[in-house]
Amino acid sequence: MSLAQGAAIFGCDGLTLAASERDFHRDADPFGFILFARNIENPDQVRRLTGDLRASVGRDAPVFVDQEGGRVQRLRPPHWRDWPAPLDMVAQVMALAPDRALEAAERALWLRYRIIAAELLAVGIDGNCAPCADVLSAVTHPFLRNRCYSDDPYAVAGLARAVAAAHLAGGVLPVIKHMPGHGRANADTHHDLPTVTASAEVLEATDFVPFRALRALPLAMTAHIVFSAFDDAPATCSAAMIKVIRDSIGFGGLLMSDDIGMQALPGTKAERAAAAIAAGCDVVLECNGDLSERVAVAAAAGTMTAAAQARADAALAARHPPEPADLAGLEAELSGLAAGACHV
Repeated sequence: MSLAQGAAIFGCDGLTLAASERDFHRDADPFGFILFARNIENPDQVRRLTGDLRASVGRDAPVFVDQEGGRVQRLRPPHWRDWPAPLDMVAQVMALAPDRALEAAERALWLRYRIIAAELLAVGIDGNCAPCADVLSAVTHPFLRNRCYSDDPYAVAGLARAVAAAHLAGGVLPVIKHMPGHGRANADTHHDLPTVTASAEVLEATDFVPFRALRALPLAMTAHIVFSAFDDAPATCSAAMIKVIRDSIGFGGLLMSDDIGMQALPGTKAERAAAAIAAGCDVVLECNGDLSERVAVAAAAGTMTAAAQARADAALAARHPPEPADLAGLEAELSGLAAGACHV
């Protein structure tokens, strides 16, 4: 086991790493980093930045991004492919192959995210915050709706499994989100705290199903949602909900919070970080704060517990060199599926 690292994943300010940020990383030793559109200009620049981030902690730290496709896509043309929203692609492929709809959709998502994984790894990004295993519902907020895959929990499980497998085949760690399920939330957690009032029995039979099916994946992200059947605190900061994630769903991997800068959580960022760690999150995700906020979050989060560090080490051990792939052939197959021209 490695020495305990900082229990946080941090963003950075811009296209290059400032000396002050390097000094902070050396002292805080965060588990990893996450990039956003503000950090991305062209492939050479991103490769330099990911290399500098790793050099700042002196190890092969993971670098994450949100590259779902659709609205949530940090790497965009002209240097990277553009992708439709996941729900739109699934619906299109399923409509064109009604006799094998789910099989075709699973293959399409595998192809899509295998190509995405290759694009990410080429610039030094080895973690992607996907799949989104939230089950679509009648009340799913528009900020999440077309990022979901289906309203059928068993279909979501299969589709999300294909997405995760594609990432792992491409040498990129998938992060399943938003555990234990965001689909019943009717508010945008960037701004408000939703409360889900469904019973424990209903949640067990629906929203929890995909996450339980994928419980062996190496990393997952929490949801900033109150599940009133279990607790009155947001899942990220609720020991009761972390127990559900660990015991009922059975997830044994590294559990990171969703961004603690989102306004669904009460208190300062440091207070949110401390609450998430106290509840049982292994690491906190701080995406958009200034350096002074990152310093405060690092102090509040502290270092990973021995159990969290063991889960972190196991997650990083799941990084493997990418399997050989004919990317042009994969893209041609995906185009054929999207046009209804290929058989699975």
